[in-house]
Amino acid sequence: MNWEQLLSLKRVGDVAKRLRIDQDETRLGFDVDFDRIIFSSSFRSLQDKTQVIPVSKTDFVHTRLTHSMEVSVVGRSLGRIVGKQLIEKYPNLKSLGYTFNDFGAIVAAAALSHDIGNPPFGHSGEKAIGEYFISGKGQQYKNQLTEGQWQDLIDFEGNANGFRILTEGSDGAATGLRLSYATLGAFMKYPKESLPKKATAHIVDKKYGFFQAQKSAFIDVADELGLKAMRTGDKTAYYRHPLAYLVEAADDICYTIIDFEDGINLGLIEEEFALEYLIKLVKNTIDTKKYHSLKYKKERLSYLRALAINTLIQEAAKVFFENEEAILSGDFGISLLDKCAYEAQINDILKISIDKIYNSHNVIEKEVAGYKIIADLLHVFINAVNNTFDGKESNYDKLVIKLLPEDLRHVSDNLSDRIMNVCSFIAGMSDGYAILIHKKISGGLI
Repeated sequence: MNWEQLLSLKRVGDVAKRLRIDQDETRLGFDVDFDRIIFSSSFRSLQDKTQVIPVSKTDFVHTRLTHSMEVSVVGRSLGRIVGKQLIEKYPNLKSLGYTFNDFGAIVAAAALSHDIGNPPFGHSGEKAIGEYFISGKGQQYKNQLTEGQWQDLIDFEGNANGFRILTEGSDGAATGLRLSYATLGAFMKYPKESLPKKATAHIVDKKYGFFQAQKSAFIDVADELGLKAMRTGDKTAYYRHPLAYLVEAADDICYTIIDFEDGINLGLIEEEFALEYLIKLVKNTIDTKKYHSLKYKKERLSYLRALAINTLIQEAAKVFFENEEAILSGDFGISLLDKCAYEAQINDILKISIDKIYNSHNVIEKEVAGYKIIADLLHVFINAVNNTFDGKESNYDKLVIKLLPEDLRHVSDNLSDRIMNVCSFIAGMSDGYAILIHKKISGGLI
């Protein structure tokens, strides 16, 4: 893979080639990507989607939206640091008009959208959709779908749904937000289809990145960027766009440190115990005099959080540049933080977060409720669209169809499309809206 091709400014529908040197410096193409994501309705819905604590009533707990914005800020810093080194290493990029800020803008935009396809109720939302088809009423559709279409449903993936949102217009055309291919490439952490599942230990095979319906759009982006094919055969898989490693690192840094901070603020993790773990992470950069002068927990925590994030940013950028050639060739098969000097400290923090936060009684209770809500919504809406297609819709089905967005009320003649349209519609709901619609269809709210 080569950087000139990887930094493509092409957008869906372009006829003429876009050159960086011809860009308006007041509003660069990569900056436009960020703006389009910010103004999208899918991004706005993240303000009421669970990050860690479902349906939290506190002011300081992060939602998907605040998390995404923080990941974007960290990603921008990572991109700029790496970009500065790459511009020096590859002077031809500078002659083509690229600057280190371009790398920051691409990573920031991709990071901003990294959770845009995630369902309500946290990661349990993805599992709840899959469970409906594995062991719920959705089992009935298995024999009517291809192997790949079925795998997309039973392993419903927020990353793949995000690619759908970014690339597919409301009329089903491959337009979406019309982001640059460079940003789409950086967004694609798992550039493969859902089968084969976890075929190798390479990080690309951990999950998948597109649904069957978006396969041609995905291949178009990969080919334009010159992504290296991962294997041959009828199953599509590529090695990552290098900047996807930075998007992943930004996400890893934020959820490691900031989820931990949420746990402390909620009282799920004892302050002294938690601060000790953060201090281990920043022991080489901490100003002990300044730290001990801080009187309040919030101040101490904020100081350590800022130091920890900066420490991990510098370390992730260092690991990236040291392994840049292996990344370009597809030979780097782990995340950046898995190879960093602070891996042990990160794993200690994550272990506490799993034990004290992710498995807390409050989180489990609301995830269980989310399973029920999502299963009920899927059943009602899938039944309605299928009955409508078959001409057997009841009066109730006709009312349910009216709850769908206008662009989804035209029922597709393809079963897979009908089911996936409903899944994506429900995945696009905020936690609060899913709860509200569930109450309405259950007759509990009039």
